[in-house]
Amino acid sequence: RSDDDLVITGAELAALSLHDYKAKIERIKVYARVSPEQKLYIVTTLQQKHHYVAMTGDGVNDAPALKSADIGVAMGISGSDVSKEAAHMILLDDNFATILKAVKEGRRIYDNIRKFVKYVMTGNCGKIFTIFLVPLLGLPIPLLPIHILWINLLTDVLPGLAMTGEQAEDNIVRRPPRKPDESIFAGGMSMHILWVGLLMAAVAIGTEAWFVSDNNPHWQTMVFTVLVLSQMGQAMAIRSDVKSLFQLKIFGNMQLIGAISL
Repeated sequence: RSDDDLVITGAELAALSLHDYKAKIERIKVYARVSPEQKLYIVTTLQQKHHYVAMTGDGVNDAPALKSADIGVAMGISGSDVSKEAAHMILLDDNFATILKAVKEGRRIYDNIRKFVKYVMTGNCGKIFTIFLVPLLGLPIPLLPIHILWINLLTDVLPGLAMTGEQAEDNIVRRPPRKPDESIFAGGMSMHILWVGLLMAAVAIGTEAWFVSDNNPHWQTMVFTVLVLSQMGQAMAIRSDVKSLFQLKIFGNMQLIGAISL
């Protein structure tokens, strides 16, 4: 990829001190003729540099490195039984391109799970804030139990399930790996849930105050409608973590469009 990239043989690796090797390891792109001990050495040194390491192998001599790697991938067709036992995963078709496809699909699924959690938690926060803050302002309770049940059964569930069909982000395979112990609420998601929930509640409470002061008998219907439409807008807005709705194809997820329309 660049002039700084290196190729190294097992003999050259053996001649390097640990300090020199650590200084060069992130520039080495190809290893040739390395021993089983050196494979394990490469894996553990990368882990010491705080990298998340995947190792592929098919032979008995690959087993120690497969076992020590964060993700050990054995070959399903040509791999030995020892390598399959030591690995975390088995590549059934022995095609390395499948690894890239699996990483992309795994990240897409995880992203969509986060979007579902963000959508449901934000909507629930909006309802909770609305119900608990309204009495403090001297207004009547805005939602009946049947309203809350309707929102939870249809407004929350259908668009949330439709988010599982969202396509992968453009840069999804170029992102660095997330930390294995990272919370699902990382990356500012908790703050998003709180402030968007408060925003939904503020709009709903403002609507209630307006229609109650105007003696409009349909004020409860208006609050219900505002909360529902707020969630529908949020479902469209959180389709991507990096792009706005206007940069995405609005009809790129027809399941979500159908759920919102319903």
